Amino acid sequence: MNIESLIRENIRALKPYHSARQDYLSGILLDANENSFGSVITIDNLSLNRYPDPYQREVRTVLAAMNDVALENIFVGVGSDEVIDLIVRVFCEPRWDSVVLLDPTYGMYRVAASIQDVQVRSCLLTEDFQIDVEAVKKMVDSDTKLIFCCSPNNPTANLLHDEDILALCKLGAIVVVDEAYIDFAKKESLAKLVLDHPNLVVLRTLSKAWGLAGIRLGYCIADALIISYLMKVKPPYNINALTSRTTLQALSKGVEVHQTVDAIIQEREWLVEELGQLLCIEHVFPTDANFILVRCTDATALYRILAGKDIIVRNRSTEPLLENCLRITVGTHRENEMLIQAVKEYYA
Repeated sequence: MNIESLIRENIRALKPYHSARQDYLSGILLDANENSFGSVITIDNLSLNRYPDPYQREVRTVLAAMNDVALENIFVGVGSDEVIDLIVRVFCEPRWDSVVLLDPTYGMYRVAASIQDVQVRSCLLTEDFQIDVEAVKKMVDSDTKLIFCCSPNNPTANLLHDEDILALCKLGAIVVVDEAYIDFAKKESLAKLVLDHPNLVVLRTLSKAWGLAGIRLGYCIADALIISYLMKVKPPYNINALTSRTTLQALSKGVEVHQTVDAIIQEREWLVEELGQLLCIEHVFPTDANFILVRCTDATALYRILAGKDIIVRNRSTEPLLENCLRITVGTHRENEMLIQAVKEYYA
């Protein structure tokens, strides 16, 4: 398909800002009005007085190798949220274009579209939280630029069927698949499929399995043309030197990440079993993520009881299909025991 035709006309014509470090990263640097005398602090021998690499070459090279794609297929953002925001900016004309969401899902897709005055069309998932492909087809027209999918889905915790996602790729829009929780699903990413499906964009993050929510780094894997436009519209130095250094250190810890993921999955299985025995829990939904969705007899009451004991979960009861539902992140074994004990004390 012609990806270029989906991109906003003004973005195609945009002449991006040209930053100093796009040309030179070393030498006697008198071109960017930096402080040549150095920084007031020193961290990890980084030259914090200098602007970082605007292309994030080192980080993108490692991420490309991890995902078995080329450097040109990787874009890095300040968390997945920045990537989501920029994708909407690149493709959607305010007050004209639309995006399709598969509700219930991650709320930032709607927020990113709404900030830019892009119409949001909501298509409910099926009762078992899968894509209703025929319903989505009826919502997509020539003004639909993006379809957002989350797999495993937040907040329902389940994987979406690959064949349904690929069916959406035939509808003429960009299909964005958010794989923030894919490491907990023990399933292969869709990342390599971007090479065969130029309108497929796969989002990944270091916030979950890698335990780096605090550094705010996410990325996407996509067709090189899409990546080039994201590079065109991003802030010149969106990823700072400290984040880049921390990311490179973390990406060398693959063994440790797998061990942590295995431990979380083991705790997840224990917690599913324990929650299923509580009288106030009507249903524990299947999970492929590091969290569990449960339907309660009274979600709001249970939420308040737990909060009163400084145990904080997420009340999702106001969302479609999620009446009386709480979302519970898998904690450490001690935290999970405290959660179960707190519920038992009240509902004994």
